[in-house]
Amino acid sequence: MWLPFTIKDALDIFFVAIFMFYVYNMLKNSGSRALFMGIIAFIVLWILISQVFQMRLMGAILNKFVSVGVLVLVIIFQEEIRRFLSSIGSANGIKFLRNIFMEHKKGSEKEGTKYVAPVVLASMNLARKKTGALIAIQQMMDLSAYEYTGEMFRSDINARLIENIFFKNSPLHDGAMIISHNQIRAAGCILPVANNEDLSKDLGLRHRSALGLAQETDAKVIIISEERGTISLAHRGEIHVDIGPEELQQRLLSE
Repeated sequence: MWLPFTIKDALDIFFVAIFMFYVYNMLKNSGSRALFMGIIAFIVLWILISQVFQMRLMGAILNKFVSVGVLVLVIIFQEEIRRFLSSIGSANGIKFLRNIFMEHKKGSEKEGTKYVAPVVLASMNLARKKTGALIAIQQMMDLSAYEYTGEMFRSDINARLIENIFFKNSPLHDGAMIISHNQIRAAGCILPVANNEDLSKDLGLRHRSALGLAQETDAKVIIISEERGTISLAHRGEIHVDIGPEELQQRLLSE
């Protein structure tokens, strides 16, 4: 006898789909997609053997693995779980959850992208002068932990200030600048370094640091190469090398 399909069941499926999609994207960006797919395949196999075909012996063996599976997953994915809980618990994460059910206001979206024009202009000038720079722009996930590694302050964003901070004789030019809520929040910050073996050998420490932050958070990180005078952008675990000002502006404005 079929049970009635209710709105609660539809919401249940919807939230599970969102959760799985979020986890998949998070693990894909951190390089753990193959491991995630292997876990999904194991769960499907376990359900088929123990529930559908009801193979008692094999089902009992798999049940033992499943009983300790949660602890194993916590150990394997401890960094990903930490980032997930941090993003959900932050003020921006709560705002993101609220925005799922509420319509965005055009005025607030416009207000939230005021930083784009001065950042693009500063990036163009820094690239033309071959002045190295690293600019991290906070999205939904909080970057406060990285702000504390540098000099913290509050300042409105303008191109001349960004250029002065990354001037070669400035004490803060070697670290990263963090922008959040249309303000410069910190400079001279230390970012995590990516250890991707397939990353081009031509990319230096700035690029690896930008990619490292893009793998651990959803921040958009601009890199200005001191050697080549080019602009790159790291976001969602990927790095886009040698992009023009128009593409940079488009990527900063995109979700």
